[in-house]
Amino acid sequence: MYYSSESSEVEEDSNVLSLSLDFSYLMMDTESIGVHLRNSIREQKVKLGPSQRYPLTSSSLSRRENDDQESASTAGVSSIDSGTRSRASEYPAEGDAVEIEVDVESVEDKLVSLSLHDDDPEEDLIDTVTNRLFLQHNMLLTLPFEVAKYSKLKSLDLSNNSLTHINDFLLQLPELQSLYLKNNSLGDDSLPKDLPILTRLRELNISGNSFTRIPNQMYEMNNLRYLYLGNNQITEIYPEVKAMQGLYVLHLGGNLLETVPHELGELQQLQALVLCENRLQSLPRSIANLTRLKSLLLHKNNLCCLPVGIVKLRGLLELSLRDNPLVTKFVNSCARELMYNSPSLLELAARVIKLKKLHYTEEDLPKSLIMYLSSGHRCVNPKCKGMYFTSCIEHIKLVDFCGMYRVPLMHYLCSSRCSSKTPTYYRASSSESESDDEQPSARLKRVLLG
Repeated sequence: MYYSSESSEVEEDSNVLSLSLDFSYLMMDTESIGVHLRNSIREQKVKLGPSQRYPLTSSSLSRRENDDQESASTAGVSSIDSGTRSRASEYPAEGDAVEIEVDVESVEDKLVSLSLHDDDPEEDLIDTVTNRLFLQHNMLLTLPFEVAKYSKLKSLDLSNNSLTHINDFLLQLPELQSLYLKNNSLGDDSLPKDLPILTRLRELNISGNSFTRIPNQMYEMNNLRYLYLGNNQITEIYPEVKAMQGLYVLHLGGNLLETVPHELGELQQLQALVLCENRLQSLPRSIANLTRLKSLLLHKNNLCCLPVGIVKLRGLLELSLRDNPLVTKFVNSCARELMYNSPSLLELAARVIKLKKLHYTEEDLPKSLIMYLSSGHRCVNPKCKGMYFTSCIEHIKLVDFCGMYRVPLMHYLCSSRCSSKTPTYYRASSSESESDDEQPSARLKRVLLG
């Protein structure tokens, strides 16, 4: 769908080593995931080598200087141990010849084992290369503490677990841009109070949980671009929502909303607003102030009317209204003849003058009529060469319920036959011209009714 296709992407620096770590669909608990995360950090140390193995701290710098010496010493002890342990009870007498067998592969295996399971200080267990961490579809009841050791995380996916609370150590991820917590058991007080500290967070998905309201700390997150709150139990949106001026997408579908506040119309950057599957009976007039809005999803509500100002949303490309009393009533009326106000005698006369290109001067007609004649426009039907001045159809017959036809909310035509006799005009086409000289298709609204 439109509103999800513009999800933020993790920013990457081509000069920085990046890595995606995937522990999803393993059905492991918190402790098991923690072990895997610690082992992953140790593995990264081996792969990166001594020069990048430890973080730049005073203690780790001294450790790096002795790294080669420690490795050589460890190798020597391992060699002797591997070759002589099995013969400890069979030492020959003094002066006898001794033959020692050394298993080279065994020595190498022990070296790797030591490097993966050494007694590293806790501060050295830090991952500075992993950007994305996927932990969805497990059995997590709490967030593993080891997540905080991935200091360069930009995207963290904890969806489809059993989380009831998000610990404060999540705030130790200053680079985090995308956080996915959908389909858990989170409630109103489950998120850290200081969540706005994550100033780089752009996308937050907490759909499919048990929130009854938008958590208060979210109103302070001015840098959020994409906020998904669908399929919760939210009953009210507070006026403080106007503070979230950075939002591009606000998803509130599948909740228990009966009204939305007037302040929602102050989100000037909003491009997609999803309010479907609620209990809305009306919308505030301020919706018309969302001039950047491209997608407005309102299906499965109790709407009986729309704000008149909605026709001013020139950039609106997607308007979903199915399963509302408004649409049901309108569809039932489609069996009747279209309501169309016949043009006045003044307009009919003006059409003849313009179509026949009859010559007239300022001395022939009053100034008001000359101005009226200059206000004529071509019919919006590209197959019609007629003209209109004031005739208007506010609602036209719906010819398709699959969204493949374009239906305007307000339609100026020279004749109702231009609508009923030429249904192909409404079919969306990539080759349609958006030029004002040919047809004002850029002003048409796409209404999805199926």
